[in-house]
Amino acid sequence: MEIGVEQRWNRRAFMMAAAGAAAAGAMPARGADGARRMPGGGSITDVAGLRVGHYTDTRRPTGCTVIIAEAGATGGVDVRGAAPGTRETDLLNPMNMVEQVHAVLLAGGSAFGLDAASGVMRYLEEKKIGFDVGVAHVPIVPAAILFDLGVGDASIRPDAAAGYQACKTASEQASEEGNVGAGAGATVGKLYGPKRAMKGGLGSASLRVAGVTVGAIVAVNAVGDVLDPSTGRILAGARTADGKMLLDTRAAILAGDLPKSMRPGAATTIGAVATDARLTKAQAQKIAAMAHDGLARTINPIHTMLDGDTIFALGTGASGKTANVTLLGVMAAEAMAIAVQRAILSARALEGYPAAVDFIV
Repeated sequence: MEIGVEQRWNRRAFMMAAAGAAAAGAMPARGADGARRMPGGGSITDVAGLRVGHYTDTRRPTGCTVIIAEAGATGGVDVRGAAPGTRETDLLNPMNMVEQVHAVLLAGGSAFGLDAASGVMRYLEEKKIGFDVGVAHVPIVPAAILFDLGVGDASIRPDAAAGYQACKTASEQASEEGNVGAGAGATVGKLYGPKRAMKGGLGSASLRVAGVTVGAIVAVNAVGDVLDPSTGRILAGARTADGKMLLDTRAAILAGDLPKSMRPGAATTIGAVATDARLTKAQAQKIAAMAHDGLARTINPIHTMLDGDTIFALGTGASGKTANVTLLGVMAAEAMAIAVQRAILSARALEGYPAAVDFIV
């Protein structure tokens, strides 16, 4: 009991100290201690039955990422942000008919980027993959987008051709990370404006427990800061006005440093978790919801009115094991938290947007 009291006091003291440091502008701009090692490992492609491909348009940059389940996978989704951009999410409701999806698309380009899903459908249709309606096979491709139009030329965004090309690169090998695919134009720490933001990116990770694999992939484009949940240290986020230190958005707000209003929907973190266990649609939906805990551990603030945070969940059933939803949910949240950190630590700077690695000393 005494330990619990001490832990609560320490947490409160830390929060108060952080708020005071942020208000005074004294928090150092350091993403990690020394040469920080990349957390975790693995990739969502460690889940049998999945392939991942990316298309990166370096002109802006922007791009899209596709997770393909050619044999079909049970799908679920949970949308927490208040400004989502999605496609085909209603059919994932457990009350609705379609049981399996054949791919999930994550894309930049705001709502324009949803067009990339058409290219994924064309690729799968050519391979006769999809929901059999008698006269055709209709690929089921749920999708979500993030807002990256503020980086470079906003007229350049993922389209159907980009989605098709992402499918052509899809592989069972470990996913690329950082400035790639849906994470190519991602940025973080935007509550105080783009001039004080930093580079986001795409990350992936996997865990294996009791003979079951869970993987995660995420494009981190958050309004909030990204932190290491094991230490509480901020890896990337809003910077002070001179750009030399990390502000700590949460502590600054609590200290009364309120940001000016941002453009609605100008952020969003999107991703997917997957397992080789057998899932029902209801179980997949629950696991997607639990995976959001991984975002909450690593991004603050999260699920704001300016974000469209969306996580999909897929179950390939390739292991033949029956789902233990509690176990899978815990694994999904942890894999997602690791993937978020990997996205930020793999990212590299764009003009005007320094990366976490630029702040590591």
